[in-house]
Amino acid sequence: MKRVALHNLGCKVNAYELDVMRQILEENGYQVVTFDETADIYIVNTCTVTNIADRKSRQMLHRAKKCNPEGVVVAVGCYVQTGDAAQMDPCIDLAIGNNRKNELPALLEAYLREREAGNAGAQAFVRDLSSPVPYEEMMLTEAAERTRAFIKIQDGCNAFCSYCIIPFARGRVRSRRPEDICREAAALARAGCQEIVITGIHISSYGMDFVKAEDAFAGDARQAAYERGYLLRLLETLHEIEGIKRIRLGSLEPRIITETFADRLQTLPKVCPHFHLSLQSGCDATLKRMNRHYLAGEYYEKVNILRNAFDNPAITTDVIVGFPGETADEFAQTQTFLERVGFYEMHVFPYSRRQGTTAAAMPDQVTDAEKSRRSHVLLALAKRQSRAYRETFSGKDVTILLEEPVIVNGVRYMTGYTAEYVKTALRTEMDLSNRIVRGTVSGFLQEDMLLIETAPESLKFENK
Repeated sequence: MKRVALHNLGCKVNAYELDVMRQILEENGYQVVTFDETADIYIVNTCTVTNIADRKSRQMLHRAKKCNPEGVVVAVGCYVQTGDAAQMDPCIDLAIGNNRKNELPALLEAYLREREAGNAGAQAFVRDLSSPVPYEEMMLTEAAERTRAFIKIQDGCNAFCSYCIIPFARGRVRSRRPEDICREAAALARAGCQEIVITGIHISSYGMDFVKAEDAFAGDARQAAYERGYLLRLLETLHEIEGIKRIRLGSLEPRIITETFADRLQTLPKVCPHFHLSLQSGCDATLKRMNRHYLAGEYYEKVNILRNAFDNPAITTDVIVGFPGETADEFAQTQTFLERVGFYEMHVFPYSRRQGTTAAAMPDQVTDAEKSRRSHVLLALAKRQSRAYRETFSGKDVTILLEEPVIVNGVRYMTGYTAEYVKTALRTEMDLSNRIVRGTVSGFLQEDMLLIETAPESLKFENK
């Protein structure tokens, strides 16, 4: 039995795909070990979203080769897809691009046979994703975390934001058939998973490739997908699956949020009131240079639609600081806008120049020192806003999906998340993992963790 170690870099889609790769390797007789152990094969699921991500991918590949110089180092995913696979890092033995990950066991076995025959040269398997390709079917039957599982519903992106390499790394939008998604969700529910997280590269575009060209509204297939509610219909179907208690959405395109969308969502009690609407900038001029397809005022309207439809929903976002051409005034506009919206969480990223994107060649690149200064300003704002949002739960009843125990100052707690994805702790010696409980928030246990004082025996157990 060959020993294989796996490591993931990057997004939730990558995490899902690595879980599937782990599953199919085990089904094919491989023994999965940790990345720090000596293994026969090391598989790194790479990321290429920034130059920094590229560097981290290379570092992990080199670390693998250092762990076992005689082992087989396999680079999989986005770093492979956007690089010259035939001339990649010399530590790579086997390179597998996107849309071929489900072929991993077959490609790996073929490589191992060649190696045993004395043909030890590096091999690369990369499919051209610049033209339409079918959705790569992958099926997860058991989640690594029994309480929560990611379900991938689509791949690719057609947005072409000026800073982003992902349309080139992942190709164009291709959607998974709803019956396959529901079959996977049902299997995960039978395995004990109570929460599913809908993920993909651009889930708001789900179904746009189902639209026939002659049916697209004004030639805009994405708008047709929004109007026809493919994502909504999928969620309504998933909502009926027995055993699934929560449905959490991944990042949404702001334009998908309409009164109709929000009204239909709020009729589905399993859908968590936690919405990640990627903003990137609160300045219209910067948004235009980013090719983001909306303005700050439109974004604000979308947030208000959600807040009118749901009771105190968690609104989270991403913000890039120091985008090329971002002046002090443009940054001030973004800061003012963020203060106006008030987010539960903001992920703040200094702009990272990514070769191969439009933004990399833009003039007026902002210095690293200034990007760092602006990042610190927004991170401080994010911390204040996150605290303020958490404080709104004080004295209120919340429902928590408990996951794991922690020890804080010598005391044992079970921790989990509310439907809004606020981390919460319950003091107890009981093993309540994968229990959904209801209790009253009494304060903070830590800066980022609410506390429930209610005794376990008085809690309402929603299910086991």
